[in-house]
Amino acid sequence: MKYILLLFLLVSATNINAQKINWMTMNEALEAQKKEPKKIFMDVYTTWCGPCKLLDKNTFSDADVIEYVNKNYYAVKFNAEGTEEVTFNDFTYTNPNYDPNRKGRNSQHLFAHALKVNAYPTVVFFKENGDLIQAVPGYRTPPQLEIFLKMIHTDDYLKVTTAEAWAAYQKNFKPTF
Repeated sequence: MKYILLLFLLVSATNINAQKINWMTMNEALEAQKKEPKKIFMDVYTTWCGPCKLLDKNTFSDADVIEYVNKNYYAVKFNAEGTEEVTFNDFTYTNPNYDPNRKGRNSQHLFAHALKVNAYPTVVFFKENGDLIQAVPGYRTPPQLEIFLKMIHTDDYLKVTTAEAWAAYQKNFKPTF
């Protein structure tokens, strides 16, 4: 009986650890929106960014974050200095100055530039039709990210139009992560 219980616990722990955010490319997310409209949650990162790695390790591995993002968003992982081609609003964005021999920082992808992302990590939210909502720069813990995930998913962001409204929203928000 002890062995069966131990085996059950090991299998359960493996399944919990195996749960991950269902990352896709921006092109895949925009295509998915055509079939099933859903907001897009984009993680804009670079390979050399320490806080980006912490976001992956501490926030994007959190079970509540994983569940909420997978249920309510198309999740996009986007390297702001990578070479992926992104077709957005009838324009194809690339990184023409990318140098594959360069170590560390590289040239910024034109899509990151178009989104006005200049700090890493930054999370960017898009509407169900692909229109940009907002970019939120900086590392966030699960509870710090939760307010943005929920405010944007529920469209409460449309009501938060002043600094006072944002302060009141934060004060009244009850985190569950």
